[in-house]
Amino acid sequence: MAAGLLAFFVALFASMMLVVPVRAFALRVGMVDLPGPRKVHRTPIPLLGGVAMYVAVVIAVLLAFDGPARAQIAGILIGATLVAGVGILDDRGMLHHQIKLFVGMPLAAGILLVSGIRVQVFGVLAGGRIGDILDAVLTVVWVVGITASFSILDHMDGLCAGVAATASAFFALLAYLNGQTLVTTLAAAVLGAATGFLRWNFKPAQIFMGDGGAMFLGFLMATLGLKLRLENATHLSSWLAPALILGAAIFDTTLVTISRARRGLLPFATPGKDHAAHRLSNLGLGHRGAVVALYLLGAIGGGAAVIVSYLSTRSAVLVGTLALAIILLGVAYLERAPYERQPHKTSAES
Repeated sequence: MAAGLLAFFVALFASMMLVVPVRAFALRVGMVDLPGPRKVHRTPIPLLGGVAMYVAVVIAVLLAFDGPARAQIAGILIGATLVAGVGILDDRGMLHHQIKLFVGMPLAAGILLVSGIRVQVFGVLAGGRIGDILDAVLTVVWVVGITASFSILDHMDGLCAGVAATASAFFALLAYLNGQTLVTTLAAAVLGAATGFLRWNFKPAQIFMGDGGAMFLGFLMATLGLKLRLENATHLSSWLAPALILGAAIFDTTLVTISRARRGLLPFATPGKDHAAHRLSNLGLGHRGAVVALYLLGAIGGGAAVIVSYLSTRSAVLVGTLALAIILLGVAYLERAPYERQPHKTSAES
């Protein structure tokens, strides 16, 4: 618990303070997000806010961990550094957007696999080499999917950081309840960094995290999901809990994927104001109301994850089925909600 509190407060204050010099640097080198037809802001906003969160998390975990724990965290930090670097290059316009999706994210997932961090589904069910291979494939799919989900979630002031902070809080809680010090501490560090960044990023934002920050948060969310172990829970509950905690991001990605696919567009490569927050805002919630609604959705998913960790397999199946039904009903409802249609063109931003 002490390590987690230390990591949280160090990351909180480091993130909050580092935004000031990072913002000044972004303005100096021209790393800004310009206004446009797909943008909510009307003036240039500095990017690179993800650098402040990245440095804050690294400082926090290095101070909180020592000895063998640092060795365990090394692979995670290497993978996080890779995706953050790829995201920053993408923000700078130096990479094609498909590089981050088909190269950067899978490579980061591979680093986790080499570090011994992986999904444990088919290995438990089937065992043997086939089970290990399928678990490795599923690990890559999970890491790429969640990282990409947060990458496209960064489209409204305070949204991505707040959803990540909410998820981190529940990862930290469940890990603490199950005696996982490393996961508790890492989640607390991410919670602190994201919360500190929100001081500058909540509407009206004074800085954006950029794709480097969004991918960094998404990768850590995926990693926390892989590392979380519910010792006294059923296998199904252990697999279901991370998905419930990340329910807000999964819901938004599902909506965007289905909606864009139905219109003949590439879900992760086509920009547009057709996300859940955009549609909720157009339904009358406004910008802040839509963002807070997705925070609430994340909190409900996190609460469900805590509950499901104490349920039997049959009850967990019911919760999982209910969650899936809610996602599909929500997608069907928001599919009919108004949104601002954008020109069909491929872009690194979504």
